Parts: sequence; C-alpha cells; structure tokens
Amino acid sequence: MATRQSAATRAKDTDRNDTCKVLDTALSEGQLSMEEHRERVSAATNAATLGALQNLVSDLQVGNAPVTLPNLKPERSLAGTAAGGGWGLRVATAAVLVLLGIAIGWGLYGNSSSPLSFTTDPGAKADGIPATVLTPPRQLQSLGGLTGLFEQMRQKFGDTKGYSITIFEDYASLTRPDPKEPRRALNYYYRGGWDDPSETSVSDGDRVVDLGAFDIPKMVGIIRGAAQSVGINPTEVKSTHVSIEPNSDITAPPGAIEISVYVSPKFGNSGYIELNGDGTIKRVNYAG
Repeated sequence: MATRQSAATRAKDTDRNDTCKVLDTALSEGQLSMEEHRERVSAATNAATLGALQNLVSDLQVGNAPVTLPNLKPERSLAGTAAGGGWGLRVATAAVLVLLGIAIGWGLYGNSSSPLSFTTDPGAKADGIPATVLTPPRQLQSLGGLTGLFEQMRQKFGDTKGYSITIFEDYASLTRPDPKEPRRALNYYYRGGWDDPSETSVSDGDRVVDLGAFDIPKMVGIIRGAAQSVGINPTEVKSTHVSIEPNSDITAPPGAIEISVYVSPKFGNSGYIELNGDGTIKRVNYAG
C-alpha cells in the first residue's frame, strides 16, 4: 500500500482482504461476536475507501493480526468526510435494519396500507361485534329465577323430570336418572349453567317425577311468606331453600310431587312447610 494514503484513497481488493484478515483475528480472540464479525466482513467487502475500512477496525486491538494496515495520513479537508463515511455506513446499515423490521412486522401483523402508517394493533381494531353479556338466572327463588331455572332444565335435558331438586337462593342441585345405567343416578349443580354430573346410587324410594309441575307464581308467594308462616322474623332469616321430590303420600296420584320450604334463622331453630304440588298445605313445622 502507498505510504501517503489518506482516508479518501480508494481501496483495492488487497486492502479489503487485509481488513477481513484483521477481523478474523479479532473474532478468534473474542473481540467480536459471530454476528458482529459477519456484519463487518460484509461491510469490508463493499467498502470504497481506506477510511471506510479503517472505521471497521478502529476499535480493535490489532497487534496479533497477520497483516499490518496502512497508517493513513490525516487530511483536514477530507477527515470529516472520511470519518463521516464510516459512521454514515453504520447509520445507513442501522436504518436499513429498522426499516426491514418495520416491513416484516407490517407484513405479519399490519392492518394499514403502508408499513409506515402506524395505527392500532389488529386486536384493537374495531370489528363491529357487540359484547355478549350472559344473563342466566341467579336469584332462583324469584318468579324470573324459578321460571328461568326450569327453562334451563328443558334446554339441557329436554324436560324437567328427575328424582329431586333442591333450590337455594343462588344455586340448585338436581338428581336425574342415568340414561345409560338404570341403577345409577347423576347429580348436577346449577350455577348459571349445569356443571358436569357426579355419580350416585339409586335408592329404593327414588321415582322419576316432573319436578316443574307446580304453579310457579303461587310458590314464589309461599316462599316469600315462609318465614312468617313458621314463626320466624323475616329480618332474622339466614337462609331459605326449597326441596321438590316425589310425594310421600301413598294415596297421592302417580307422579305427584311434594314441595318443602325450609327457613333457617340466624339464631334458634329452623322451621319448614310441606306442600303438595298444587300448593295445598301438608304440614307446617313451626320454629321453636
């Protein structure tokens, strides 16, 4: 190489090869990572001036390199240009990588006509689908709650039949025959929907009846007055639940049901009312 070369001097292939050898030595010594080495070798093979080549090795220790690179003559008029060329290459490379990243991201996830047109991400883009609010019955001892509960039974099972159902204020427990095994019963819990069933054995007294065969509005009124009916102050009620099962009266018609309303106070003894399916009273067990 010439002895009075400057940063603006045009590089030859031998200059580019010597720079690559220095970069190879820096890689073997751990001064560069594989990715840094790859980027700098690529830049060296395309460098136009000695100044551009010098910028690629200026931060490296080159004492063990197999070649000696020229000591460039500083030139005031060209130094800024030469240095700017090296940094300009780095800036240009970084800009290309940024734009490439933008283009790739836009291609994968973009929802605009241009990768430089920044809008909301696809997940936030308006799609015109309104929110669906699920409103299954929760207050089950009301007119809407009881009506909705038995409608949910019809939708799930095709009817309102079973061995028994117990209705609490915000959930219910239903026992039905297993259609695949007559000796087994299935117990379902309702909490806004019917949970997966658990298995239980069928008792000798179990009979399938229509658990929804009663006057719902009339029963709601009886439930609301149950506390006073059994002698409990309504302000002292802790919980109320309703049990529907086959009628225990041996003289009752086949398929008749029996409804029991249990009231538990915060303090003291509970009371309950037993009714036939038509709402007539069988028994009132007063709290005492």
